[in-house]
Amino acid sequence: MDVRQLEYFLAVVENGGFGRAARARYVAQPSLSQSIRLLERDLGSELFHRFGRRVVLTEAGRALVEPARAVVHDMAMARASVASVHGLVSGRVEIAVMPSQAVDPLSRMIAAFAQRYPGVSVTVRSSFTPADVLEAVRTGVTELGLLGSMAPVTAGSVQLYPVARQRFVLVTPPDGPFPAGLPVRREQLTGQRLIAGQPGTGMRAVVDAVLDAGVGATIAVETEHREAILPLVLNGTGLAVLADSWRDLALRAGARVLDLEPEAYLNVALVARPDNLTPAAREFLTIARGVMDP
Repeated sequence: MDVRQLEYFLAVVENGGFGRAARARYVAQPSLSQSIRLLERDLGSELFHRFGRRVVLTEAGRALVEPARAVVHDMAMARASVASVHGLVSGRVEIAVMPSQAVDPLSRMIAAFAQRYPGVSVTVRSSFTPADVLEAVRTGVTELGLLGSMAPVTAGSVQLYPVARQRFVLVTPPDGPFPAGLPVRREQLTGQRLIAGQPGTGMRAVVDAVLDAGVGATIAVETEHREAILPLVLNGTGLAVLADSWRDLALRAGARVLDLEPEAYLNVALVARPDNLTPAAREFLTIARGVMDP
């Protein structure tokens, strides 16, 4: 067993198949498949059930995931620590981020980090709920995370660093039903069609609170794809509840952005393991927190 075999194994797990894993790792599929077969032979167990191009982890495969991530991380840590002796001039930081926080404050964090360490790349992985971000960091899929939650978050084995609060706003077409500059009370949403995120997200929680209050609005679209929301608003499909991080983009796109009452907020926090971060991840965490300091 060697680290490359474990890296290939994790690539199959994370990409859902041998072909996609090979493309993600920039290797020929036969080479990756052979590496996995040698790993299975060495362990004496099949790691995947193979159904054509689709693969599903066996019980042995599921048992290997977290130890494999630990080994791969430790090796990356060793390489990065040696490289950092000569200065942080290369490497990679991986961070799991929810969609609204990817708009802001992540963009500011990455800009500040890239200015200081232009040779270090940042890989952003999508996570749709706070639980997804916490799981990605806890299991070693990424070293860092950035989440927004209305409810208190139980960190467990990871460390939380609160960095900001984001108010929820209502985004409407420029000729929408409410005048510019005035807040919108939730009872005023009666009769409106709303665009909502999937359950487990803050924007969905606000919409559900509106409906639970007896307001006669309807959910016209439920979407996991935040990039679809502004076009849907602008073409008249419905109104959207979004975090304030979307305000600038929405205004530049021509939408109207209004405060909602009663106020509701997302609490934004960085997430990291409490120890054993690579030098690049430690520096990103430090710079990201500094960006958000008043």
